[in-house]
This record gives sequence, structure tokens and C-alpha cells, in this order.
Amino acid sequence: MSMSDPIADMLTRIRNAVQAGQASVEIPASRVKREICEVLKKEGYIRDYALKDRGLQGILEVELKYMTDRSPVLQGIQRVSKPSLRVYVRGKNIQPVRSGLGVSILSTSKGIMTGKQALAARLGGEVLCEVW
Repeated sequence: MSMSDPIADMLTRIRNAVQAGQASVEIPASRVKREICEVLKKEGYIRDYALKDRGLQGILEVELKYMTDRSPVLQGIQRVSKPSLRVYVRGKNIQPVRSGLGVSILSTSKGIMTGKQALAARLGGEVLCEVW
């Protein structure tokens, strides 16, 4: 069965795994999902991710990151742009997430990057999600 919003499915799987206290979560792989995981890793929200070759599509195994008191580093993750309602922003109009404590992830013409990187490069694009 095909999915109407695979990015929302990925974010929901990560959110549910964090709430359950799991060490890792498996997600059906795609190029966009790998790039989102790369941004999450660079920003310190996940420990690591790996592409496992299973079947036609492959699987992304995402290792979640927790603090020493077992509280999750990733407090919240929310889909902004949806298939039914796309949200685009210009390069000069990118707003901070949670007063600068969070990160927005954008799909730009130069690839997937954080809102801060897009603001510095003066690139606009589709706001995929917000993480805090």
C-alpha cells in the first residue's frame, strides 16, 4: 500500500520511538529521508543513522540520542508542509523555531538544509518540519 505522506510517517515513527524510550527505529528509506536524517545528526538530535539493504527500497535505522538522565534530546518534531497544504518561505522571511532553541528543516534548490543555513545563503524553499 502506498503512503500519501512518507515524511510525516518518518517523523511519527521517530516521535513514537522517543516517547517509548527505544534506542533505535527503522524507517523505509528514501533520498529525502536520508538528507533529513543527516541534518538531524549534524544538529545533534540523533546519534547516527545507517542505510540497510533490505528488499527493493532499503531501511534507514536511526539511532536516537538521550541525555545521561535518560531524557530524550529530541523534545518535539512537527511536520509543517503537508501534501494538502504546502508551506513555502522566502529566504529573508525564515522565522526561528522556539525562539532559536529549535531548528526548521527546509527543502531548497540547493538541497535540504536548516533554516539558519538557508537564511545565511538567502535561499527560500518548502518548510518540511520543525524540530526542538
